[in-house]
Amino acid sequence: MPEYRRVKIRGATYFFTVVTHHCLPILTDEKARAILKNAWVDVMERFPYTLDAVCLLPEHKHCVWTLPEGDSDYSVRWKEIKRYFTREYQQEFGMLFSRNESRIKRNEGTVWQRRFWEHTIRDQEDLNRYLDYIQYNPVKYRLVKQVIDWP
Repeated sequence: MPEYRRVKIRGATYFFTVVTHHCLPILTDEKARAILKNAWVDVMERFPYTLDAVCLLPEHKHCVWTLPEGDSDYSVRWKEIKRYFTREYQQEFGMLFSRNESRIKRNEGTVWQRRFWEHTIRDQEDLNRYLDYIQYNPVKYRLVKQVIDWP
């Protein structure tokens, strides 16, 4: 199994991509969005961070976060967001897929892909590039014709 090395810089700004298990298009459902919002609020209260930008697509989401000075642990935040969302989503909608042996061993649900993608924002130009990427993503996936049409 490959070793994933993540860059962790205290107080930095990061871009993330998080994808649902089997790319299941559940994230734009009204109830799912409400659950996700509650998960973000809950985790922000316990592990503060600034949500600078977000784009929620049917099967994945992109975010830009800034962590507080002295803090670099974005992984615990994603773990808690995924845990909260999975618990509440499964209570509302039931189990999406049966868990395989690996997911049972790791006590993982079947709502999210196991990992997430992260990029440390280097400077203002890099931030602008990722903000543009987030805004344009619904057009890229042909969900709308122009950026302004995505809610």
